[in-house]
Amino acid sequence: MKVLVTRPMTDRATAAIRAACDATFRDNTPLTVDQAGQAMRDYDAIIPTLGDAFGAEAFQGDLRCRLLANFGAGFNHIDIVAARAAGVAVTNTPDVVTDATADIALTLMLMVLRRASEGERLLRAGGWTGWNPTQLLGAEMSGRTVGIVGMGRIGQAIARRAHLGFGMEVVFFNRSTVAGLDFPARQIGDLRAMLAACDVAVIAVPGGAATRGLIGVAELEALGPQGVLVNIARGDVVDEDALIAALVDGRIAGAGLDVYAQEPHVPQALLDAPNATLLPHLGTATDDTRTRMGLRALANLQAHIDGGVPPDLVR
Repeated sequence: MKVLVTRPMTDRATAAIRAACDATFRDNTPLTVDQAGQAMRDYDAIIPTLGDAFGAEAFQGDLRCRLLANFGAGFNHIDIVAARAAGVAVTNTPDVVTDATADIALTLMLMVLRRASEGERLLRAGGWTGWNPTQLLGAEMSGRTVGIVGMGRIGQAIARRAHLGFGMEVVFFNRSTVAGLDFPARQIGDLRAMLAACDVAVIAVPGGAATRGLIGVAELEALGPQGVLVNIARGDVVDEDALIAALVDGRIAGAGLDVYAQEPHVPQALLDAPNATLLPHLGTATDDTRTRMGLRALANLQAHIDGGVPPDLVR
């Protein structure tokens, strides 16, 4: 089985993949749509990831590839309809990304509320003149209300940490009814009403056409001038221009972002906003998690090699 792995992997994942198949590993440059199409003609299977352009054009012509074993839970960089029409199966790596991503959400919540990134910039720039009683006054996280947009695995992990660790009240918006939670939480059926009810809103929905632009001007207005927005989902879930305007105009208190609409491009206005805490897509960036992601992609690939149904098939 001739396999292309589009990015370098951790040492443990690399060794396991090399042992299972004839694997070629690329560098950290994302595949263009033309390169993706060529790879589809040259390889039996591909392990792609975020940023690789598997749009509809990549699935044209006589394809050798029969599996895209995606490295990551999100797969909005792959045109699933086009893949299905071309007879190419697509899998992802759910479950293994949950804890690390939830941890980053809590990191961002704390950093924004306590103005930690503002403080670090001040110190590094030599502007800190010593402790004083009114410097960089932020807000406590304990006892506040967190609003989760998307109560899936990651949303639940964030809510659980927020409630059990910080005594936060949990409200959430989800398109379907969620029951059987092991922590107290109140589902609110209207997104704007949920945003108005919380102090910190965390976006944890899947990416794709169904959620693109979900948070826009009206939703940010509902969050309000004391509200904080945290996004660890996909950048295009939030209208970036509307978010920048809300930050600059003080219509929300702050934002913590790990994802951006056109990664790796980050608008200068967002970089300049003092009330924005910005991370370079660190959600799953631990050695253990990235190894588990690679091994999960490999498990899907191995099932395909063995003639079975991959366990994480995207339907």
